Amino acid sequence: MSSQITSILVSTLSMSVPLILAALGGVLSVRSGIMALGLESMMTMGAFCGVLGSYYSGSAAVGVLCGMLGGGVFGICHGILSVRYKVNQVISGIGLNLLAVAATTLLMQLLWNNKGSSPQVASITQDVLGSPITYLMLAAVFAEQFVLFRTKFGLRLRMVGENPKAAATVGLPVHRIKYIAVTLCGVLAGLGGAYLSIDHLDMYVRDMSAGRGYIAVAIMILARYNPIMVLFCALIFGFSDALQISLQGYGVPPQIMAMLPYIVTLLVLAFGVRRITPPAGVGLHDDE
Repeated sequence: MSSQITSILVSTLSMSVPLILAALGGVLSVRSGIMALGLESMMTMGAFCGVLGSYYSGSAAVGVLCGMLGGGVFGICHGILSVRYKVNQVISGIGLNLLAVAATTLLMQLLWNNKGSSPQVASITQDVLGSPITYLMLAAVFAEQFVLFRTKFGLRLRMVGENPKAAATVGLPVHRIKYIAVTLCGVLAGLGGAYLSIDHLDMYVRDMSAGRGYIAVAIMILARYNPIMVLFCALIFGFSDALQISLQGYGVPPQIMAMLPYIVTLLVLAFGVRRITPPAGVGLHDDE
């Protein structure tokens, strides 16, 4: 029994890592005034580009960097659509999510003649506490907390997210700050995606993020857009994911158990975030 409990706890942390990374990126995006509904696309591209980089270089480290780059590119795309062209941010995020699934499926067919999965690639070496990405995640939590609430840039970013017109009036580079925030959002979500493909597995599987980007949105809302709280809130979802894997060997249909993390997400959205409001400037522009 004790070994099973230990296994669930270790799995909880492992399952939480990509959710925490994506939610941290979402916090930066929303704090700057841009909705983070495109997290799913950034995680998907991070997972795919991570495998692509590892496949051609033979190095898991290069794969991780490529995953971060792939997520960052989709973050920039979301920023350009939202800031420069003032596209509705819900439409932009959902559109990028659909594009990522279609693009990765097409690229798998063109590169490997397989729409379902990629070849196996070099994966990350783990120790007792997890992979190096786990340590990067923990560092990112405290670094983001410090930057947001203890630095001049963090103050400016939060001001842009609360009132972009007022921020522009006092001379802040509103567009630049938004671009930086949404790009970093993509990089962090891409790192979470690379963790899925290069750490959990050693290949990319179609639709690998499996809704984790949307779960990360729920986590950042429940955490009240606070990086430290993201760490603890994500463990709830990581535990539900680890628990459903552990209980699949007890005769319960695996399809029912696989629903558990998403049921938890729905319950959180229905009952846990009623009085939580995002920054006032989310979805607004500096000329509004």
